[in-house]
Amino acid sequence: MTAAIGTPTRTVTLANGSEVAALGQGTWHVGDHRDTHDSEALALRRGAADGMTLIDTAEMYGNGRSERLIGDALAGRLLDAPDAEPLDRDQLHIVSKVLPNHAGEPDIFYSCDDSLEALGTDHLDLYLLHWRGGVPLRETVRCMEELVEEGKIGAWGVSNFDTDDMEELWRIPEGRHCQVNEVLYHPGSLGIEYDLLPWMREHDVALMAYCPLAQAGTLRRGLFSSPELAEVARRHGATVPQVILAWDIRDGHTIAIPKSSTPEHAAENAAAARIELDDDDLALISRAWSAPSHKVPLDVQ
Repeated sequence: MTAAIGTPTRTVTLANGSEVAALGQGTWHVGDHRDTHDSEALALRRGAADGMTLIDTAEMYGNGRSERLIGDALAGRLLDAPDAEPLDRDQLHIVSKVLPNHAGEPDIFYSCDDSLEALGTDHLDLYLLHWRGGVPLRETVRCMEELVEEGKIGAWGVSNFDTDDMEELWRIPEGRHCQVNEVLYHPGSLGIEYDLLPWMREHDVALMAYCPLAQAGTLRRGLFSSPELAEVARRHGATVPQVILAWDIRDGHTIAIPKSSTPEHAAENAAAARIELDDDDLALISRAWSAPSHKVPLDVQ
């Protein structure tokens, strides 16, 4: 027996034909404290039950603690619920990331195996290079392709790549197998709309938006007190965070991965996928938050 998993309300189709949930779950800082283990594991399980079937993590997060907590959530290893049923792995889309200093031979293969062991699975659906480092991209691409051939990953992508990075990647023939680029994106961080996002749309690379609710850094300032977002939330009988998430996934090509620490928060996030913003809503938000008219560096917090 396995626990119930919901069907995603909205999906994004990757270049390889895979269909993934547009609203997934992030796990940065998840697993850092033992006293929140069950709450965070239950949040992941509730999110999956509500259709947030993509779960994103990284070997860096808590030095593997995030991956291990996800493994516990998948297996139903809960301290206060020892009889919890495991989740159906085949209905989930598990994403992890390799550190740049591990992104070449032979380290990437050890890192991938460590992530698989921590997660308690025999494959990752997506494996991302966390950011650029000293390992040549050509070597990383070759290793990623080998992991695909071995069946340890279904596909691969990148994270924190700007336009020039993507262009360099595209000059590597097999670099064009890249499925996603995970970067920071929300109404208060629109720099990628100047050139990176159009480039990704032209080359069929999906956007995975981390910190889609501006969970960290100064970019959060003013976002949750915005009268424009509050008005859109009032129109839809929703919360401001739900409106932000609905905005994040409005175009059908973006995957947003908010973090939840409680089942109740996960359910609230999942409900955002049912909000359909209309042209008036989008125009109101655009009046408050607009893209720059020139190239700016990638935001990271």
